[in-house]
Amino acid sequence: MNILIGTILIGGAALVLWWRLPNQTWRRASYRAALDTFMFTAPRVLVALLGAGFFAELLPADQVRALLGEDAGIAAIVLAIALGPLTPGGAFVSFAIGAAALKAGASPVATIGYVTSWSLFSMTKIFAYELSFMGRKATLTRILISLPVPFVVAAFAYAL
Repeated sequence: MNILIGTILIGGAALVLWWRLPNQTWRRASYRAALDTFMFTAPRVLVALLGAGFFAELLPADQVRALLGEDAGIAAIVLAIALGPLTPGGAFVSFAIGAAALKAGASPVATIGYVTSWSLFSMTKIFAYELSFMGRKATLTRILISLPVPFVVAAFAYAL
């Protein structure tokens, strides 16, 4: 229900802002940009959701529960956080893997740690973009400062 309320509020705000654009040319341009974004994103979301469903069926649930489930304790969280940066690809891949792991029996806390560590330390993003744009010193500084974040987020998730 909260997602529905949030979606309605965001959609309503977008509609109000769209109507407040100064002229029809701007409205057409914003409509075109929204349509382009939708056309770019929709197939990826569809493939990611289908992939997550297929991937979840292929995952050995007993092994996922043993390694990443509630009974695995802190080791599950540490393993999930360690696997996050190693995940290749973008958000469609990592969130699909997280969803598949949840379906196969991974604990929500481990999955939250996984997604958080992927978000902060994805090797593909670091090597492809961050090092080349930010340089080695800035990248290493950010990584060192951010190292405890997945553990803190997982601890908060566990407390909830």
